[in-house]
Amino acid sequence: MHNRLRLVLIIVSIVLLTSCGDQRILERLGVTHTATYDLAENEEQSDKKLIVSVTIPRPESAGGKGNSNSNREFLQATSATSKEGRINLSKQTELILVSGQMRNTLFGINLAKEGVWEYIDALLRDPSVSPQIKITVVNGSAYQLLSKDYSQHSRTGQYIERMLEKESQSQTIPKMNLFRFSRDYWDDGIDSVAPMIKDAGNHVEIDGIALFRGDRYITKVETDQALIFAFLRGPFKRGELSIDLTKVGRSNERMMLSSISSERKIKVTSKNDNNEFHIDLRIKVSGTILEYIGTINLNSENGRVEAERLIAEYIKNQLDDMIAMMQENNVDSIGIGKHVRATLNYQQWKSMDWHEVFPNIKVNTDVKISIKDIGEVLE
Repeated sequence: MHNRLRLVLIIVSIVLLTSCGDQRILERLGVTHTATYDLAENEEQSDKKLIVSVTIPRPESAGGKGNSNSNREFLQATSATSKEGRINLSKQTELILVSGQMRNTLFGINLAKEGVWEYIDALLRDPSVSPQIKITVVNGSAYQLLSKDYSQHSRTGQYIERMLEKESQSQTIPKMNLFRFSRDYWDDGIDSVAPMIKDAGNHVEIDGIALFRGDRYITKVETDQALIFAFLRGPFKRGELSIDLTKVGRSNERMMLSSISSERKIKVTSKNDNNEFHIDLRIKVSGTILEYIGTINLNSENGRVEAERLIAEYIKNQLDDMIAMMQENNVDSIGIGKHVRATLNYQQWKSMDWHEVFPNIKVNTDVKISIKDIGEVLE
């Protein structure tokens, strides 16, 4: 009996000691929240260098002055590869750097123009990195943006991550993570996209949607065209659109369409064996008129029909302009190629260079609008 009691005490002691040991280890971990990658300036192409930086939350420093970034640690290093950069970063802190809780990866625009796949591939190969990490392009220097203190936000990395999450819910930017970017990169019927942000002085703001060909940044969709891009990209159930009715012949009239839901259908017709395709792209949109400045009587049936016609014309014109822009830049960011591929056999698709065909295809857009209501009207 005495020996059994002694054995139990030994086991309990081991468990308690192990628990204390784990606690000490956790306190020494540097949990990376945000990482950035930039192309170092003034470097020869044959000796390309990479600027890598990370932020690490430091709760023990939360008593810092005001809302500065005193409760985080910012590390920066220059290296030949991203993994070498991580080693160099580790030499600057007493913490053990870990990536299991990383939330966002920022790529400077100069690096994005050169290509980002080798860095995304390195993240994919790391089993500690989540495929849900956000992919974002910075219109400027990513490490300079991340290192900056914004007086109204206590942690820059967390501020950016939460802003991207909120904006993606309202369709102003696509929700793009490591998994989705790599999926579109490997799919030869669609090109990858990513949100773009920039430093706006005392805050960070959305700067459009970056469009890639392969892994290289080509051009962007402006912020005021983000929802038009969302119509083309696929179905959604939440969004707001400001409509300038002067672009469809009305004088000094504007409208705000809210609570938008949208559906997209693409039909592909092949005219002959010379890779000539006709695309019918149909968009169905329903929403609420939340604000209207103009002379149409929205309380009448004729007024609603006229409003629906004007909204449909406006959206169709914007869709046509955006498709023309993508064809001009040869970026199939809405996945028309996936629908063309579905109409062909494997040999036909592989024998065709989609990026040679895409700029020349005919795309006909058709928009149907349904106004659900016009808000509450007080008589």
